[in-house]
Amino acid sequence: MSTTVEACSLLDFDRSNMFEVLKNFPNQVREAIAIGAQAPYFHDNSRFPMLVFSGMGGSAIAGDLLRCTLQGYGVDDFAVLVNRGYGLPSGVNGSTAFIASSYSGNTEETLAGYRAAQSKTKRLLCIATGGELKQRAEADNVPVITIPSGLQPRCAVGYSFFPVLMTLLVHNALGQSVSQALFQAVHVLPSLLDAKASEYSTPDSGNPAYRLAEQLRGTIPVFYSSPQLEAVNLRWRGQIQENAKHLAFGNIIPEMNHNEINSWVLPNDLLERFSLVFLELPQSGQPRMDIRFQATKNVLRGRSRNLLEIVAEGETLLEQMFVLLYLADWTSYWLALMNDQDPTEIADILALKAAMAQNH
Repeated sequence: MSTTVEACSLLDFDRSNMFEVLKNFPNQVREAIAIGAQAPYFHDNSRFPMLVFSGMGGSAIAGDLLRCTLQGYGVDDFAVLVNRGYGLPSGVNGSTAFIASSYSGNTEETLAGYRAAQSKTKRLLCIATGGELKQRAEADNVPVITIPSGLQPRCAVGYSFFPVLMTLLVHNALGQSVSQALFQAVHVLPSLLDAKASEYSTPDSGNPAYRLAEQLRGTIPVFYSSPQLEAVNLRWRGQIQENAKHLAFGNIIPEMNHNEINSWVLPNDLLERFSLVFLELPQSGQPRMDIRFQATKNVLRGRSRNLLEIVAEGETLLEQMFVLLYLADWTSYWLALMNDQDPTEIADILALKAAMAQNH
């Protein structure tokens, strides 16, 4: 069978045309940046010691990306906490900034978190396409960032992330030097993603995303990264799980050096079914971490079917994070098609939501 016929056969499984959604991601980022440049902000624009970002799934990952981005750029005058659940983390009070993010606007855990936050702080901001969250926020006179609808939440991470980052930048929440560096990185990023859209969308082994999907197929990938890439690590696992209907796990170095590294021994008849995948920055800026990564690979080499190293591309941390994220999107897409799966379909998630709705 020719490569062309094989490619056409693969694409037949993409019944909802996620291909075009992924190819359009650079334009989504451009539009999201523009939305953020004009986005509303907290009514109280004074400094705050803690920002709680409340969401689930594809919406919550934007909070993780925000946390890792701000840490990576040296923002240390406020903490970012990502809240996944019905309640609130401890310590939320009147000086806390709270963001509720739900792409649909109807995520029950996020709605519960928003209601809980209203009794704790007046510094509130919501981001949604519509739904109950937007309706409640407008009724409560809470600022709302409205983003375009029509996508799966996991495919809308640009819309969920960049408007929040941009409104923080525009309203001087991050400090002059950080803001200058991030403004520059934000406006370079879409052109870099344009190049990657062409590279990652070709169904052949010259495409790094397609080749990586071939290597991961039939194995259970376990992703390891530094804390700087914790959000990207989580995105890789989530996209493979949701798009490819394929088990994936992960952990963070150095924490896994103190426990999990010792587990790659048994059960020895299963280890051949795993792929070890290291997500890395070209320069970590932490010599001891570089030594740890190399030592970890040396200890684990030969314990699984594959040991793969993925080094981020780009000049800045923001570029490196989003190129890795985009590679995850495309890798999970091609892996879904190789698994004879529609990458858009989420039958088990919908079944769970239906069961929850019956018992509301």
